[in-house]
Amino acid sequence: MNTPHGHLTYCSNIHPGEKWADHFRTLQENIPFIREQLAPGEPFGLGLRVANEASIELSKPEVIAEFKEWLRQQNVYVFVINGFPYGGFHNTVVKDDVHTPDWTTTDRRDYTIRLFNVLAKLLPADMHGGVSTPPLSYRLWWKTETEKQEATAAATKHILELLDELIRIEKETGKLLHLDIEPEPDGILDNTADFVSWYKDILLPEGIQYLISKYAFDESEAKQIILKHIQLCYDICHAAVGYEDPIQILGSLKEVGIQVGRIQVSSALKVNFSTEKEIKRKAIETFNEPVYLHQVVARVSGENNKHYPDLTEALADWNPEHEEWRVHFHVPLFVNSYGVLDSTQGDIVKTLAIHRQTPFSSFLEVETYTWGVLPQDMQKPIGESIVRELEWVKKILNY
Repeated sequence: MNTPHGHLTYCSNIHPGEKWADHFRTLQENIPFIREQLAPGEPFGLGLRVANEASIELSKPEVIAEFKEWLRQQNVYVFVINGFPYGGFHNTVVKDDVHTPDWTTTDRRDYTIRLFNVLAKLLPADMHGGVSTPPLSYRLWWKTETEKQEATAAATKHILELLDELIRIEKETGKLLHLDIEPEPDGILDNTADFVSWYKDILLPEGIQYLISKYAFDESEAKQIILKHIQLCYDICHAAVGYEDPIQILGSLKEVGIQVGRIQVSSALKVNFSTEKEIKRKAIETFNEPVYLHQVVARVSGENNKHYPDLTEALADWNPEHEEWRVHFHVPLFVNSYGVLDSTQGDIVKTLAIHRQTPFSSFLEVETYTWGVLPQDMQKPIGESIVRELEWVKKILNY
């Protein structure tokens, strides 16, 4: 829905279905209720998740025409697509495979190009739109610094090849589309600092030369094209897990001129071990489930932050010197504490307060996708949960 603070939506990766027919069916079952609760009689924006298999089907003219007609009938518009998970995302073990295939492969490039062509057909004429994507690759797959640098180089090359497609789409349709790269703990771009360093030191220099040689742009024009089409997906949960400060994040982006394609409004688990250490350790064990990666960043007394690839490894290494954990587990936005455990809800409140005062993105997308693996007492009907999350965000935005 359109608010004074930008277009607010939720990401449909919450709904299962890797085939388009399955995903479309879940949208048909849920969207009318959600729209009626949140924006009766008004246009309702949707953050669409389209798996690779579904993207092939949705690219067919007759299939996308059917979907567009349904969107028109429901008064729903699509302006962002989640292109991070390529394949199965529900009812299967995801873990680090959420990065597969990564940007070192042509499969990731071609899938993302497909998503942009779908978005170009769905996007309202007066809007820009974005596709979110992984942070180049999963860094733990690359055992040496040389391997990681080679993976970064290959990923950058494929992103520049995607840029060709975004330039073509804008020239032929007039629609501005942007790739929204999403830093995540243990990605090659683990945090905003990694993203900005890559953007400034690798993407811009190589991209400028690429565009000059291919299109005969001058240096200034080439730089502006990159800044326009390659943006940041600011996931509040991911930033909070890394103990990042939103003011510092936005300052570092401004120095380079990088835009925020979307704000993903999401919350992580937080454990303060200053009291009831053993009780809290046992409480966090209940969130150690086998489907998704739950990276942990621990503050350790007298040391730098310690990173763990998953909750299992963090629990095995737990000791009383740990002062606090931030756990990559997307918990409901509207709950600040879970018994003895807390959430990073405060980071959402702080970030949105900054955005309310000085807007830094046109799009806000709620992305809580772990409902199905939450402890049983936290699970509610999915439509009601989505409505409750979006209502909470509206309240924080004073809308």
